[in-house]
Amino acid sequence: MSPETMSPRPVVVEPTLRVHSLHALAYCERLFYLEEVEEVRVADAAIFAGRRLHARLEQEGERVEVEVSSEVLGLHGKVDAVRERAGTLVVHEHKRGRHASGEGGPEAWPGDRLQVGAYALLVEECFPGTEVECRVRYHQTDTTVCFPLDERLRQDVVAAVARARLLRASGMRPPVTTEERKCARCSLAPVCLPEEERIGSGAERPRLFPEDDVRQVLHVTTAGSRVGRASDELVVTPPEGEGEPVRLPVRTVSALVSHGAVQVSSQVLALCVERDVGVHWFTSGGRYLGGLGGGGGNVQRRLRQFEALRQEAVCLGLARRLVAAKLEGQLRFLLRASRGDVAAREVMGSAVRDLSALLPGCAEAASLDVLPGLEGAGAARYFGALPYLLGDDVDPRLRFDGRNRRPPRDRFNAVLGFLYGLVHREVEAAIRSVGLDVAFGCFHQPRNSAGPLGLDVMEQFRVPLADMPLVASLNRRAWDAEADFEVTSDRLSKVGRAKAIELYERRKRETWKHNVLGYSLSYARLVELEVRLLEKEWTGTPGLFATFRLR
Repeated sequence: MSPETMSPRPVVVEPTLRVHSLHALAYCERLFYLEEVEEVRVADAAIFAGRRLHARLEQEGERVEVEVSSEVLGLHGKVDAVRERAGTLVVHEHKRGRHASGEGGPEAWPGDRLQVGAYALLVEECFPGTEVECRVRYHQTDTTVCFPLDERLRQDVVAAVARARLLRASGMRPPVTTEERKCARCSLAPVCLPEEERIGSGAERPRLFPEDDVRQVLHVTTAGSRVGRASDELVVTPPEGEGEPVRLPVRTVSALVSHGAVQVSSQVLALCVERDVGVHWFTSGGRYLGGLGGGGGNVQRRLRQFEALRQEAVCLGLARRLVAAKLEGQLRFLLRASRGDVAAREVMGSAVRDLSALLPGCAEAASLDVLPGLEGAGAARYFGALPYLLGDDVDPRLRFDGRNRRPPRDRFNAVLGFLYGLVHREVEAAIRSVGLDVAFGCFHQPRNSAGPLGLDVMEQFRVPLADMPLVASLNRRAWDAEADFEVTSDRLSKVGRAKAIELYERRKRETWKHNVLGYSLSYARLVELEVRLLEKEWTGTPGLFATFRLR
């Protein structure tokens, strides 16, 4: 083929970078990677305060946003304002905080300097031959810092763009910064978990992972209800004659859970996707169908997950820890709740000995094929002893006589299965929030619509989030064998479902001190933390996943 007949090679044009991303890059390369490559962004109180400042400045005419971009520079962004002063174009940027201190007086912070320098280069390209000056207004100290677009600043911007492109092309997340003080002010610290990676140093460190999520899960359980949208509110309208509509600002909701015949409008789904509010569906009988949540930008996280979990050694190590955590959780629950007569204590003692004997086998398992047998043997011993944790005054119709499901054949299993469904939802929501794929796990194998990774992670939470609160509520005589169940099928009634949801949500809010990390957090937060620690098995410091234990 002659050169004249050859097709021209397509030109690959790299997407331009956000100018604001250079600010993140100057602060911490890991922060840049999380925000720009993995598209993880968290709006904390400081960010909302900055937005309020910009809104006020726009009302006062101090901020006139100008959009600029350049394929040559590889940048795009929106500068706060550009004004002309005696033939010079002045690029203005407003910052809520205080200025940096230099030898000659107030200075701009390195990230601010880089950001405004990039804007200045973009403005200069739009108006060639015009002199450009940079200004940053720091509102906390009521100070304006001015500096020229000199050769050093130009080189700094070009070097930062080159470094940003290199990081963006990489599949590896940069390490945690060595400047620990930065982490305390970073909005992505609960995602990055820098202090958890530094845990091996032994030094006492600040706690950056939030103790609890102040938002609530919205459960809609009444058949025939409709969930609609009014601006930024979710509006739940019950069937005619069954109450007034309930309105909730979407910012106060972490998840929307539909039970049975509930209509959710497409406008609500769009709003929830936009605001990272998970939407989940259960059957009227309590079986978890699935959900949506998380957003885009998780390709890199999933690629790393696939690469790690395709390695047999990685899967075996994680599965060993998971099964050991489940067996030890069952063992500790039996130990802390032992009660009853001599016969009951004998059964309990035998179960405790058997479970204890199974634990060493988890660490010694030579392959994944061995672990299901250990897990199954432990479940048989545990459920065989579970009836002896119930008090003598528990209604016989509510007692437990072996695990059964699909459908449950007694009232105890009806509640337990419903609670396990809520745990499953909690875990899958956390997996989606972190950006992993529920379909690719380390222990369970694909058998049905349930994602293996969700089934893996929930093994740690069956006892603390379902078994323990259910047994405690039965011993408190909190359940009514007639009103809380459909007598013909033993399924939960409408009243019973509401009671089970309340029991579960209340348990989620309870806090306890993590036995390895050393700080207190709610069970709801613990679920998310465990998924993030799982991701650290292949993106940071391994060894912390599945290490928490009941007291």
